[in-house]
Amino acid sequence: MLIDRFLPRFDVTLIEHAVADADVATTWQALRNLDLMQVHTPLMDAAMFVRGLPARFGRAARPEPPPQRLLLTGGGPDLEGWLSLGETPEREIAFGAVGRFWRPDIEWYDVSGMTPQQFAAFDEPGWGRIAANFSLRPYGAGRTLISYEARTATGDPRVARRFRLYWALVRPFVRHIMRAALTSVRRSAETRTG
Repeated sequence: MLIDRFLPRFDVTLIEHAVADADVATTWQALRNLDLMQVHTPLMDAAMFVRGLPARFGRAARPEPPPQRLLLTGGGPDLEGWLSLGETPEREIAFGAVGRFWRPDIEWYDVSGMTPQQFAAFDEPGWGRIAANFSLRPYGAGRTLISYEARTATGDPRVARRFRLYWALVRPFVRHIMRAALTSVRRSAETRTG
């Protein structure tokens, strides 16, 4: 799997699955059109609102940033800190980010110009890496197993301790977000098959 090339060692991982009543080619098109910034549930929206409070209070009179997108294809993620790690057509898409995401106001590392190989080798102290992977497999006649894995690795013991505390708090919300993304892909694929 692509994720194994770019983040083979990690501190935490989550893996979720869904089955779409659509073939792999149709599900692949649904996945390619996914914008993770457009995935919403009431719990997810509430969690993201609370997560964003420190930044809102910290920026006082600064204007809101423009709407952002987190597309998995077509040049990769258009979101600060995120980059495309690669894809195998009709099989998987991997993407990653570098940041200090355990902080109340997330600080993203500038990955513009970073290659997937540089992401894999990145070990600057004080930063963490996230790698995520969607994969598709045939699952019987005309059905597809969609898997979504997210891994996180931290660069040093001090950061690892901070991240473990953060992870204990956010893990259920991350799982919920991953399930919501899978549901979005599944529904889109099933709608395409009509």
